[in-house]
Amino acid sequence: MRSRRDGAVSLGDYVSCYAGCSFAVGENGRATVGDFTLMNGALVMAEELIEIGSYCLISWNVGIADSDFHPIDPAQRREDALALAPYYKGRPPRPPIRTAPVRIADNVWIGMNAVILKGVSIGENSVVAAGSVVSKSVPANTVVAGNPAVVVKQLLATDGPG
Repeated sequence: MRSRRDGAVSLGDYVSCYAGCSFAVGENGRATVGDFTLMNGALVMAEELIEIGSYCLISWNVGIADSDFHPIDPAQRREDALALAPYYKGRPPRPPIRTAPVRIADNVWIGMNAVILKGVSIGENSVVAAGSVVSKSVPANTVVAGNPAVVVKQLLATDGPG
């Protein structure tokens, strides 16, 4: 986990982070993970806010980002490269980047190599298929797949385990 301040990452009870799970949290960012969530080799990149619910399963090589991380404009992108050069004596401040919170509700399963982009909310009990790129919000009880991710199935809501 990488952050310049305390409290930037909050893990609930019985959270499991395995095999190279990483959190990269910016100076104003925050990431929270709910109880009993399992993450295996995921990368969480929070410049603003990423909220992951309880009972989630997040597979290998999943990327979750709440920003573009670098400007789209070529001149600003060049400025960003200068700002990120740690030994450059004339380092300017970073240009502003676009952020939008990511919210993943309870009991969501995100398959291997999926990417969750800024501004996305994923509803309770939903599934993101392996390799999907999610750029739009996903309703509860829904399976999405593809690049870009599209709805492939509606799930029946249940009362939970038992």
